[in-house]
Amino acid sequence: MSNYHIKHLEEYFQVYRKSVRNPENFWEEVAEEHFLWRKRWDNVLSWDFKKPEVKWFEGAELNITENCIDRHLRTRGDKTAILFEPNNPDEPAQHISYQQLYERVNQMANVLKSQGIEKGDRVCIYLPMIPELAIALLACARIGAIHSVVFAGFSSKALATRINDASCKMLITSDGSYRGSKTLDLKAIVDGALESCESIETVLVAERTKNKIHMKEGRDLWLQPLLDDAEVKCSAEPMKAEDPLFILYTSGSTGRPKGMVHTTAGYMVYTAYTFKNIFQYRETDVYWCTADIGWITGHSYIVYGPLANGATTVMFEGVPSYPDFSRFWEIVEKHQITHLYTAPTAIRALAKENIEYVERHDLSSLKVLGSVGEPINEEAWHWYNDNIGKKQSPIVDTWWQTETGGIMISPIPFVTPTKPTYATLPFIGIQPALMDEEGKEIKGNQVDGRLCIKFPWPSMARTIWGDHDRYRDTYFSAYENKYFTGDGAMRDEVGYYRITGRVDDVIIVSGHNLGTAPIEDAINEHPAVAESAIVGFPHDVKGNALYGYVMLKEFGETRNQDNLRKEINQQITDKVGPIAKLDKIQFVNGLPKTRSGKIMRRILRKIASKDTSNLGDTSTLLNPEVVQEIMDNAL
Repeated sequence: MSNYHIKHLEEYFQVYRKSVRNPENFWEEVAEEHFLWRKRWDNVLSWDFKKPEVKWFEGAELNITENCIDRHLRTRGDKTAILFEPNNPDEPAQHISYQQLYERVNQMANVLKSQGIEKGDRVCIYLPMIPELAIALLACARIGAIHSVVFAGFSSKALATRINDASCKMLITSDGSYRGSKTLDLKAIVDGALESCESIETVLVAERTKNKIHMKEGRDLWLQPLLDDAEVKCSAEPMKAEDPLFILYTSGSTGRPKGMVHTTAGYMVYTAYTFKNIFQYRETDVYWCTADIGWITGHSYIVYGPLANGATTVMFEGVPSYPDFSRFWEIVEKHQITHLYTAPTAIRALAKENIEYVERHDLSSLKVLGSVGEPINEEAWHWYNDNIGKKQSPIVDTWWQTETGGIMISPIPFVTPTKPTYATLPFIGIQPALMDEEGKEIKGNQVDGRLCIKFPWPSMARTIWGDHDRYRDTYFSAYENKYFTGDGAMRDEVGYYRITGRVDDVIIVSGHNLGTAPIEDAINEHPAVAESAIVGFPHDVKGNALYGYVMLKEFGETRNQDNLRKEINQQITDKVGPIAKLDKIQFVNGLPKTRSGKIMRRILRKIASKDTSNLGDTSTLLNPEVVQEIMDNAL
């Protein structure tokens, strides 16, 4: 079927029309021709957004690891599947072939089974970007265990919350991790978390940094000796199409993180199909996504999407600034990278440095550039296009979410004409709608509204773990019969989409979705704090940074306010993680509130962004006088 790989704009429109007019036929063709199934489906799609309930390829049986590994062994056994580039450039890179990956995944799967892990059990993975991380995901999928990866920059408390929410039975971690010039003690964070986690029976510890760590008798086991004793064969567990593959937590705007549940068949089909097209991947390409597997980008576009296509996917342990700011470009040259998929935050940080860091490396291997995590600003887009792609490598500015599982709106390189700051056109099968505040769809072009999707796609999350009501209320209650993304968007005169940002209380900082509620909770636990409100404000490198308005129990607190600021940020680091620290903290006498007690963040956002020309009607506030006072003392 030629339309597995779209090659020109006319073909995109043809395939898109087909996918929207008859979605079941379209996705059935894709699924039939490009994947291994143990048993064919009885029904392609059944759905009801009111419940909400969505099922793809119902009745089918498969194992995603057979599609990501086993089926490539005959033709690509010696090809590099995972290319691991360590934090320290002096440490040699590792090329893990498909055959080696097959054996290592099977050994890990056998270790999991020997420790009592069965189909349906939840396994929490808290690892740095080392090969064991990707191998652990695939080993879980091999035996039907549900993996729940927690980004290894999160605090003990954040880790414990996620372990407890999913009642994980096992935790896989390492003695430590390298991040630039720092060595972090991951095991100490794990030990702190597990003080309040009763469901964990076993902790497997990979050796990475040779840190001296505490191993708890009867619970903690070194991973390597177990792997050394494990068989290199492990039959793949047949999974039903709608069996959960993984849980991944995303920040909730109201407190608890949300455990998004992704199922097996639809997720596989969609991530594989989007990867092939949006990166125009060819057999000899070397593809590098710089994200962490702790985020959805890493799940879909470092592990599952690339491996399902038999690609070579790069895993990078380090940071763009170590040992200096040429590290990305050095890696591109060293491994002849053809595809670079990174975040606007990284692009902006690198753009601020001397251009010599770029110029000393040969980037001519690059064919396609990608951007992910947040909308890319025009200045960063042009810098990336001019200096990295040399105006020869199209930029795919991809919009999608943890909840969507795969890319939803994006150019297709060499197919869709690009436009800075625009994610351009919906991907095949995706039916976006812009809605007004009354819940009506806004037709036509040159309009803006709230971005919804009006028809299911294969990789959408099916529920929030243990809380289907919250899933319905969060995504399906705002607009009838539509999935609400939580983002605003505009559509230009030719139908291109530009994402304008969150319309709720989630702020994207350096590509990380941070819910304001958990950060405010952490601040409010400080003994001197009465109340707080967090908003985002534009930042040259991070895209957005966090501005905190903090009301103290005793205003004019005698302690040094700079010390208080440090203590508050330390509190946030301990409870949420260092990524959530505030750039600015303003101490205030009061917060602007509605008569029902809701903090008017819209006003606080405008003050933080220094955009106070039109604050709207403040007369309805309970305490309108506080607004002027906050403006007068704004940082």
